[in-house]
Amino acid sequence: MKKTITLKVSGTLLLDAIAIVFIIFLGDLSRIVGYPLHTLDPMRMMIILAFAFTPRWNGWVLAIALPAAAFFLGAHPPMAKAILMGLELLLNVWLFWYLYDKTKSSILSILISIVFSKVFYYILKYLCINQGWLTGNIMDTGLEIQLITTLVFTLFIFIVFQFGGQSKK
Repeated sequence: MKKTITLKVSGTLLLDAIAIVFIIFLGDLSRIVGYPLHTLDPMRMMIILAFAFTPRWNGWVLAIALPAAAFFLGAHPPMAKAILMGLELLLNVWLFWYLYDKTKSSILSILISIVFSKVFYYILKYLCINQGWLTGNIMDTGLEIQLITTLVFTLFIFIVFQFGGQSKK
């Protein structure tokens, strides 16, 4: 029993460490591969991996830790945007588990939670730009890549949950 708990905690910590290091060095990795990796929604990708393979609480941890690490250790994005990203990810985590508990449908839960959290993020970003707290475009990533990543994440969660990989409470 103790060995199982130790392995689960070790796997969770390993995923978290990889996720944080990946986010910190995302800009450098983008320059190396010659593609803006932020367009692939890497923070949400890490949250999705947490949904699939770690205890439920870990999604909450990553939703806070990833934007904080990006801001404090990676020096990007600006604080206002990091806060927005954290709020978006927290909503994604809460809504996914809430819907999953109510419906037991992983595909419906993940799709709705991603779409609603993205809409929430863009509404808040619009308000922040209007208030002068952020500059730039409301949407930095094209709709087509957002649609593709949303569908890939949805399919991934559906497949993992079909084969019993969902995390436990």
